[in-house]
Amino acid sequence: MMTQRPKSEAPHALDLVPLAVPTIQGNEWRYIKECLDTNWVSSVGPFVDRFENDIAARVGTRFGIATVNGTAALHVALMLAGVQPDDEVLVSALTFIAPVNAIRYVGAWPIFIDAEPDYWQMDPSGVVDFVEHGCRWHNGALHNRLTGRRVSAVIPVHILGHPVDLDPIIEISRKYNLKVIEDATEGLGATYKGRSLGSIGDIGCFSFNGNKIITTGGGGMLVTSNEEWARKAKYLTTQAKDDSTEYIHSEIGYNYRLPNLLAAMGCAQLEQLETFVAAKKRIAARYTEGLSLPGISPMKEALWASSSSWLYTILVDKAAFGTDSRQLMRSLSSKNIQTRPLWQPIHLSKAHRGSDAIRMPVAERLYEQALSLPCTTSLGDEEQNKVIEQVRAIAAGTIPQEAPLCN
Repeated sequence: MMTQRPKSEAPHALDLVPLAVPTIQGNEWRYIKECLDTNWVSSVGPFVDRFENDIAARVGTRFGIATVNGTAALHVALMLAGVQPDDEVLVSALTFIAPVNAIRYVGAWPIFIDAEPDYWQMDPSGVVDFVEHGCRWHNGALHNRLTGRRVSAVIPVHILGHPVDLDPIIEISRKYNLKVIEDATEGLGATYKGRSLGSIGDIGCFSFNGNKIITTGGGGMLVTSNEEWARKAKYLTTQAKDDSTEYIHSEIGYNYRLPNLLAAMGCAQLEQLETFVAAKKRIAARYTEGLSLPGISPMKEALWASSSSWLYTILVDKAAFGTDSRQLMRSLSSKNIQTRPLWQPIHLSKAHRGSDAIRMPVAERLYEQALSLPCTTSLGDEEQNKVIEQVRAIAAGTIPQEAPLCN
């Protein structure tokens, strides 16, 4: 059996406290060695099937289809949902760019929905208002009153591990025949009213990038309980091959397959999901207690939600705290503490000029004020205390606030 590298030997340059790195402490070495020993290293193999089945079972859907990354899962999900060129898709304005890029991949257009101020998720009232007042039902489909385009889907993005309030979105979507694609990339292990994220809409999508709560290094997963869609997803992600022997293709497919090596790591990581979520919640609780400071607001958890606490994030009110989020980021960086802001709201992105670009005041404020703090699942108390102490020192004005960024 492969011996795991002792945790103390892991690289930790300059005593850096990283934002979020993988925790490798389970069967990763053993499962990957099995792939190497048996030569099952490419895009077919027993661990691919196992990982798909294990994720589907954990989430509560009938099927899982592994993909090379989360963006690929989103791209295929939009095709399964019947989104056509020049359609419109409602999507969170405050998100990593991937779901919006995927909308453009299929030739459709994003309609951005602002965040709500309490839990920072897609505002369900904004979805309902747009559908009921900004659209009209015509010839059996919903159309944007201004553009005339068909509105065909909604992508609620569960950011930072907390669920979107889905019930109003699901209800309005069912009324107008809109498909709901959950981007649950950051929400594995979280629940909405007792149901796992990814299982509530028509399709769910996950990412297993290196900073996610479980990782395959790179990789993604599409989940659904629709058997026809699951078959189609497997077909599209494996180059749309029509014959098991002959290289015959009747439509365009994609090389979106997940290698068996990476699926093996995913199986080992998934075995530890509950441990990882518990660690994230413990870290979040310690931060919330230790950073009870004027001008610092932690992310809240709704009564109807169980967050995975994937990335612990605070809001920094400059007037009350004495410095803004970017100055705080620079000061912490000078102490080898890695933090990051949230994503630029996508309606402000030059990459999506030409899309709906009205102001999104909540998303813009969150972007200006938010800062995510180190929360690796293996983060030790000593490392976390260092973060807390440095933030408190900055609040007290005892260390410089304009420190340069580390190289």
